[in-house]
Amino acid sequence: MPIPDFVKANFETLLRAAAAGDLALVQGTDARTGETRFILCAVAQRGGEVVLTPFGHLADGNAFELYDPPFDPGGG
Repeated sequence: MPIPDFVKANFETLLRAAAAGDLALVQGTDARTGETRFILCAVAQRGGEVVLTPFGHLADGNAFELYDPPFDPGGG
């Protein structure tokens, strides 16, 4: 499955924010579950206000157990 354009654009924004030192890890609440999350955000200033753009939250527990890799680690 090809990566959608909006995902590529968000990733490029994330890379620019990282290069500029404009990333923050912010504690927030999951709107669906009410659980505390640690959210990776880009930080910008617009009109004298700080604007946080969330990209996602850090995985709870062992992230290696949450996802299947997009490749065969055995090479086959």
